[in-house]
Amino acid sequence: MTAELVRGQNHTLPHTRLEIRVSAGSPVVAGATLGDEQGTVHGVEWIAHPGSPQLPGLEVSRQAAADHRLAVDLEALPDAVHRVTVLLALPLGAGRPVRFGAVAAPFVAVTGLDGTEIATFTLTGLDAESAVAALELYRRQGVWKVRAVGQGYAAGLAEMLADQGVVQAAELARSIQEAVASGLARSVTPPPPRTADGGRVRHPAGPAPAAGPGRPHTRGSEPVGEPSSPVADPTAGGPIDYAHPRRQTTAPPPPPPVAPPAAPGQPAQPVAGDATGWSMDERLYNQIWGMFEDLARATAAYRSAVDFAESRMDQELDRALSDPRSRIGGTGDRAREEARAKRDELTARAREALDRDLAQLAAESAVVEPALPAAYAGWGNPVWHAYRVPMEIPMALRIGDLHLPERTDLHIPLLVRLPLERGIWVDSGRTASEASALTDSDQLRRLGMETAVALAARMLAVYPADEFSVHVIDPAGSAAGALAPLTGSGALAEPPAAGPGGVASVLARLTRRVDLVQMAIRAGAADSLPPDLDTGEQLLIVNDFPHGFDDRAVTQLRYLADEGPAVGVHLLMVADREDARAYGPVLDPLWRSLLRITPVADDHLADPWVGHAWTYEPLRPPEGSRVLEQVLALVAAARRNGYR
Repeated sequence: MTAELVRGQNHTLPHTRLEIRVSAGSPVVAGATLGDEQGTVHGVEWIAHPGSPQLPGLEVSRQAAADHRLAVDLEALPDAVHRVTVLLALPLGAGRPVRFGAVAAPFVAVTGLDGTEIATFTLTGLDAESAVAALELYRRQGVWKVRAVGQGYAAGLAEMLADQGVVQAAELARSIQEAVASGLARSVTPPPPRTADGGRVRHPAGPAPAAGPGRPHTRGSEPVGEPSSPVADPTAGGPIDYAHPRRQTTAPPPPPPVAPPAAPGQPAQPVAGDATGWSMDERLYNQIWGMFEDLARATAAYRSAVDFAESRMDQELDRALSDPRSRIGGTGDRAREEARAKRDELTARAREALDRDLAQLAAESAVVEPALPAAYAGWGNPVWHAYRVPMEIPMALRIGDLHLPERTDLHIPLLVRLPLERGIWVDSGRTASEASALTDSDQLRRLGMETAVALAARMLAVYPADEFSVHVIDPAGSAAGALAPLTGSGALAEPPAAGPGGVASVLARLTRRVDLVQMAIRAGAADSLPPDLDTGEQLLIVNDFPHGFDDRAVTQLRYLADEGPAVGVHLLMVADREDARAYGPVLDPLWRSLLRITPVADDHLADPWVGHAWTYEPLRPPEGSRVLEQVLALVAAARRNGYR
């Protein structure tokens, strides 16, 4: 029976191998400190946080998220540790909440490895606090217990760490927040949840829980509305409302029961659109995100089980070999064989469960992929052969595929919301991946620009012809070959800008557009915009940054990255960060503000639930295919025939 704790209440723990699950309505930083009998933390090596997530017997999340799972093995903690305190803090950043009173009350559950809840605690009553000691596990007279704490700190993470005796708490808190900012920069933005009445939350705070493979499907219970061009609320003077003006605010209908009933004891046959939503596109979008989360959580369960098996084997070997009697005869050898046999058995059972989940997801993927609309489909999908310029903006765009090493042939489409909520950086520099090591620098730069052109072509293809324009800055003219599909089709708004003068001209026009639209929104006077101002979405492709950029141009680019997405100006940069190293930390906010992708396979993106490192693969047309040029030709023809 689950113990529902209140502040100060404790409960005996029946297991030493535990999970601590955190659910919050907004991304939070989760960490833990190890304390002695008095609760004193004896240094940074006694603190697990996103920048240093693993300690003996303890592992925490590597990034801020709305859901966390912390792994605790009380038997593996150092002997000097008598207390484990779970800490929560709000991440810093523009537009993020600064106090717990402005977000939903966090919920913390201590569970066994099978997910059975042992004790829960809801942290109510928080207001100005931005950090909180949620609960503690403590040892008294050899027995481990959990106590609900709920002690908040208005001065934040630094004050909370200092209260536990940490020296240089402010410096450590700063380094933790920097690690969190880096983690958020590489994390895929989750789909926005719905409010209680079914309306979409405007600024997504984190993922909603979803069922994993092998459990009853609840995915799609947090569907999202279809976005449109930015529409300002003239009375609020606040952020742009991306909600579709014709979207109903009631909860969407469930998916139609199109799958035949499954035989007893067999999993249900997968069907495309097996999620809630107002349209097939919305149901497919929710289904893909459900598959993404299912794969992340199933893999996390497998890896946790393997770690447990290894830890258990190590403990059994230590106990056996510490007994002098094991050195006589074959006792020690038998102990080793038994420990390894148990490890192998646990690992095999975990792999069997994972393989079952992976097979279910692979079957679902095989059904979903052929049913995808053009915006969600790869270039090899036959849907592109029947392409027509759309009349409405889709809710999302596929920009690549993701997979994990446990099954590399199971690809999850990486969908990003439209309009883009952040710019994209195609990293043309060398990374640690095998694919990058096998590719020379010049080829990486060429592939980087080809990846950007393919992405720009997809965006041109999925927007109505009168609602999207592409501009290119190519200071040295080095990308002429890669840009040929865009320049040859006539789909560009203007020829690529070259030289310092061209860079300055394009940046000045787009900066002016951002300024004017922002002023019109704040004044509630959209009709006052100049008649020559293009109010459609704008994409700026920047090649070979920072070549051709002076300090003013760099400042303007940072401004467009920060302020542009809210008013329809988006960046697509192709750059090697090493080329800009002379700017030092000045450009760090720019890199963090952009979603980093690579022109070759690389495992740098993180999911928003568990934080696995996923291998990203870019989308390219099949070898010898002319589909990209054919699609761009149709887009250009639509523009010439009366749109622009």
